[in-house]
Amino acid sequence: MTTTFISQDDIRRQFSKAMSKMYQNEVPLYGELLDLVADVNGQVLENNPKIKAQLEATHELSRLNLERHGAIRLGTKDELTMMRRLFAVMGMFPVGYYDLAPAGVPVHSTAFRAIDPKALSQSPFRVFTSLLRLDLIPDKALKKDATTALSQRQIFTDRAAALIEQFEKNGGLTDIEADEFIKEALETFRWHDNAPISKALYDKLADQHRLIADVVGFKGPHINHLTPRTLDIDAVQRGMVECSIPPKAVIEGPPRRNCPILLRQTSFKALEESVNFKAADGKLETGQHTARFGEIEQRGVALTPKGRALYDDLLNQARITLGGAPTEDNADEYEHLLQQSFAEFPDNYLSMHEQDLAYFYYQPNPKVGDFDKNLPLNALIERGVIEIEPIVYEDFLPVSAAGIFQSNLHGDTAQEYATASNKQDFEMALGSTVFDELELYEKASQQSLAHCLNVLGIAAESQMQLV
Repeated sequence: MTTTFISQDDIRRQFSKAMSKMYQNEVPLYGELLDLVADVNGQVLENNPKIKAQLEATHELSRLNLERHGAIRLGTKDELTMMRRLFAVMGMFPVGYYDLAPAGVPVHSTAFRAIDPKALSQSPFRVFTSLLRLDLIPDKALKKDATTALSQRQIFTDRAAALIEQFEKNGGLTDIEADEFIKEALETFRWHDNAPISKALYDKLADQHRLIADVVGFKGPHINHLTPRTLDIDAVQRGMVECSIPPKAVIEGPPRRNCPILLRQTSFKALEESVNFKAADGKLETGQHTARFGEIEQRGVALTPKGRALYDDLLNQARITLGGAPTEDNADEYEHLLQQSFAEFPDNYLSMHEQDLAYFYYQPNPKVGDFDKNLPLNALIERGVIEIEPIVYEDFLPVSAAGIFQSNLHGDTAQEYATASNKQDFEMALGSTVFDELELYEKASQQSLAHCLNVLGIAAESQMQLV
């Protein structure tokens, strides 16, 4: 008898829905945020038929209201290795390496996500996963205490581990096994208000960096935020104020544009929550912890290496002119400087394509008549023979991620970690290499172009040389 396995895309989609439900129960304000985002998206689609048509053309409309990502923070190499295996059950693989130490955050990270465009269309859910860098704690005694605390916790249930091994052995899970896997896996991401360490140790860790306390001080890597996608992040930012949801001061990423690029993020400020710590007499000591929040993202087109270099230059230009990091006090000035700086970045897709700044899908225009098949690619696009649609950026930006981290870790002074990036060490802990996100976008774009040219009867070799 042949065993029928559920698709990994279905497991991922069901898991993301279950996690959203759990997080809304734990953080009710997040449910209010989802309602606000849904209202804004509905208004944009109603008022902008071109945006709706574009989303339909790129198969984005059906997945618009699905949560796009969450974030967790791990404490040990073994936790990271096992987390890679857990996400593999859901067809999620490590993409990109992010070193946040230069931004004052003692972690390095990757994003677990689907890597095939068809899989992404089924479920875009991804989890930004950070590994704490204990080597950046200068206090040797504190580092030892943190290491001991982390060594005493087990963040995965025995049954979750068994189901992961079963998946790896058999090549899949049945419907019943997948349901059990989702239930067991959720336990890893659940909030626990009883901490396994003393308040005194928690306070020492928090004095070093609040993120260190967030990782070491709890039974597991509680999901610290989930993120819906919006079509108008500025409207959501204003709406949070109107709904008495306290937003962070600055939207991270590029400024508002007609043709969005990369990623813009904002969030409501992290909640202060009661935690019960271990006390010397065996009783519990009450304290407070601030880490969990709700985030919103607006995604644009993925940029090529040339586009990324231009983006980085323009972003740095605005920050240098500002004279530091954006804050509540200079938020308006920063937005103005961003708009000025990014005036150099083309704000239409045709120009971005011609200047090799962004990645696109290529589609033959079914209404086109006779045309000269010897025309170069850009001419075919200008004449409407080939239509281009932006490839949505599915990943993260180090500066953007760090901004969200810092804005939701209240009370920290700016840290400086003068240390070299350690991708090799991260991949050793991970147990695999990370995928290069730019290579994934390039592959998707080239496959789309090859298919388009084949449909039009154009020799692919001649056109590929002109791309």
